[in-house]
Order: sequence, then structure tokens, then C-alpha cells
Amino acid sequence: MMSDRVPPGIRASVPNVARMYDYYLGGKDNFAADRDAAEKVLAIIPEIRGDARNSRAFLQRAVRHLTQAGVDQFLDIGSGLPTAGHVHEVIDGAKVVYVDNDPVVLTHSRALLGRSPGVTVQEGDLRRPEDVMAHAADVLDLSRPIALLVVSLLHFVTDGEDPAGIVHRYRDLLPAGSYIVLTHVAPDTMPNKADDVSAVYRNATSPFTPRRRAEFETFLDGFEILEPGIVNTREWRPDPTTDTSRISGDYHLCAVGHKHP
Repeated sequence: MMSDRVPPGIRASVPNVARMYDYYLGGKDNFAADRDAAEKVLAIIPEIRGDARNSRAFLQRAVRHLTQAGVDQFLDIGSGLPTAGHVHEVIDGAKVVYVDNDPVVLTHSRALLGRSPGVTVQEGDLRRPEDVMAHAADVLDLSRPIALLVVSLLHFVTDGEDPAGIVHRYRDLLPAGSYIVLTHVAPDTMPNKADDVSAVYRNATSPFTPRRRAEFETFLDGFEILEPGIVNTREWRPDPTTDTSRISGDYHLCAVGHKHP
């Protein structure tokens, strides 16, 4: 767990969505307020820990697949606190830019990843695509394809902020041949629990807005969706050597899209 000493500018008394996710994954970079809020979510959906693990495993499989497809540049927006199996640990020799707007995430990421070869940590907000891409261009070659990773993040963007429009702006800015990796919590999988979970997150740093599959599909307009299409995270090209049957919980929809050259 984090030290009781709180860095300047950090609101330890307000549950933070990145630190709550770290707690779900079994991490130690969280405060009491984060743990209390996370436990309230776990009381509603005990399987949330398994869901977080499924989402992380999907990200790793997608990154490996894109590396095999020849992608060697990755832009991870809303990357969260560094945990086991972070993107740069899954691939070898590629450039990775982690982007987040959370001061805790930035501080810890820079401290832990500052000397990792090929890794850059940048401040940025998903809701400002032009700024994020311009800053990423300091490191990545935007004349060549990149992989844009937006995992476990879009459900923290409100309807009024137009999440589909934000994704489409990134689509238009991405180099031809690029890929996008998306996940989103869908109430289709927990129709009787979504409102209760949203109520917990109303007291956190970002509200929680689950969206149904039909809405998630619109985010991918203009991309060719790779097989097996839009599925739950554990269903996307599962690793035959890994037994996921004991990992309960799969509330994320996911997809990998390709922007044709």
C-alpha cells in the first residue's frame, strides 16, 4: 500500500479510478479511500477482480498479435498505474508511449519506468485527441502505423463528452494501417447491477457510464474489426495453453480495429 504521506496535489480522500483498478488487480498503489470504494464495488460484483484480470490478459494478447503483424509503436492512453504485464513487458524492441492525466499515475510511472528502454510517459487527456497525438509525435513516427490502446477507460467518459466522437477523431488522426484496441464495460452482462456500481463511482474521480453493445459498435465505425469481432475479453483469441475457466467475471466487451492503408 502507498505511504500515508500524500504527495502535493494528490487527493487521497477521494476514490481514484486508477488506484481502484490497481486494487482490483492486487496492486499496492492505493489509499484507504480507494480500497473502501473498491470493496463497495466488490460487494456488488465479487467477480470484478476476475474481470480486471481478463481485461489485462486481453490487452496482452492483442499487443502480441499486433507485434506479430509488424506493429512496433504503441500509444497507451489511460495507461494507469504500472502493474505486472504492462505493455512494454509484453513486447520486445518496440516503442511504447504511456499517456495519463492522473498525477499519481504520472509520478509512479515516471519513477518506475523512467529508465525502461523504449518507454516514454506523457501527460495527456483522452478527450483531447489532437493534443495527445501531437505530443506523441515527439516520440512516435506518425508516418507509419501505430497501435492505439484504449482499455478500461471509455466507460469513464460521460455521454456529454461524446466518447464515440472522441474515438473517431483519433481514427482520423491515426496513420493509415494503424490499429485500435478498445474495451468497454457493458450493462448487457450485468443489467441488475450497473446502476449500483455507477452510484459508487459518482463519489470517485470519474463517473462510470456502462454502455450497451450497440453503442460500443459505433465507436468502431471506419475500422475493419479483426476476428473474432466484438466479444467478451476472455473470448478474444484465447491462449490455448491458459486455463481461464476458473476466472469468473467478464463484463468488458472488446475489439481490435484496423484502419486500412
